Amino acid sequence: MKQYDVIVIGAGLAGLQCARLLATEGLKVLLADRKTALDDSIHTTGIFVRRTLEDFDFPEDCLGPPVRHVRLYSPGRRSLDLESPHDEFRVGRMGQLYQRMLDKCLRAGVEWMPATRYAGHTPLKRALVVRLDGRGFSRWVSARYLVGADGANSRIAKALELDENREWIVGVEEVFAGVPLEGPPRLHCFLDPRIAPGYLAWVVHDGEQVHVGVGGYPARFDPLAALQEFRGSLNGIIDLNQSSLRERRGGRIPVGGVLEKIANTSGLLVGDAAGAVSPLTAGGLDPCMRLSSFAAKVISQYLVNEDPNVLAAYSGELFRARFISRLWMRRIVAKFRQPLLVEMACAGLRLPILNSFAWRVFFARGSFPDMDLELARQPALCTSRA
Repeated sequence: MKQYDVIVIGAGLAGLQCARLLATEGLKVLLADRKTALDDSIHTTGIFVRRTLEDFDFPEDCLGPPVRHVRLYSPGRRSLDLESPHDEFRVGRMGQLYQRMLDKCLRAGVEWMPATRYAGHTPLKRALVVRLDGRGFSRWVSARYLVGADGANSRIAKALELDENREWIVGVEEVFAGVPLEGPPRLHCFLDPRIAPGYLAWVVHDGEQVHVGVGGYPARFDPLAALQEFRGSLNGIIDLNQSSLRERRGGRIPVGGVLEKIANTSGLLVGDAAGAVSPLTAGGLDPCMRLSSFAAKVISQYLVNEDPNVLAAYSGELFRARFISRLWMRRIVAKFRQPLLVEMACAGLRLPILNSFAWRVFFARGSFPDMDLELARQPALCTSRA
């Protein structure tokens, strides 16, 4: 039976980041994913915010042109323009970026197992015996630790008896090329509870690609029908007549905040599996990168020292405090079901104090906690590193 220090299930952004960092620490890492190719079935729009771009190194050719302008629309299509002096957003070419990150994983020594799904595990002494199923085969391997990077509906969370996401929205979008750009690259956000209940519809045009999508609570709308209706209503805002459809994406987005119990002595969760998504904006790429990087540090120290106290630093209860205001805002947004109420709220955003709030929602750098500071606050982890 082949033995590993860590098995990472899921090769999205979180799994790739965590696997690479673990391997650079000298650990023997297996990365498995159900997909045959990482550019298949991409779920995220891939909008990176300024803070992420400043703190993490992404290949330039995997990012679209910068976006500084946001246009916010009410249900009646009255618009409000917001502009930042900084390059606030860049849309990742996610299939290409995943492949680059996988290449880095392989160079660091990660073993890659595509077209493979996690089928369960059994504790055995001080290790886990993990069953991995592929096409026409089942394989049993041994690991000291298991990482769940397998998305919002994580099987690893259930198997490890960790917390599971209970609240999510669903999103679906289409990606187009060949769309003429009028004016600067722009993120268009549409607040309309009829076509995007509890969230929003969006168009992001960076001059190279256009992403058109809708998101909302699954019990309150039909995503595909809403997307078709929304796309047909964009005349005068964006011209899709001569465009070519490149792909359609969709998936669940957890909006309940970081889960409280996301680690134990057998494994931990990262990314969407851990609920590491802003409850208000549903932005998950920055929390994903920070939490998975922190997870790699915690796992490395835990496996070196075998001190369960090290895992105390990796607690959703510690992180959720940063999301309290966003969780309350999520509850408020979820209750706005009448277009008239949303129209009135949008009108209020023209007032200076509320306009400042809208500006902060889109452009402020506050997001997931700084993990290095969290590291310094945990005596057990700091001691183990000394």
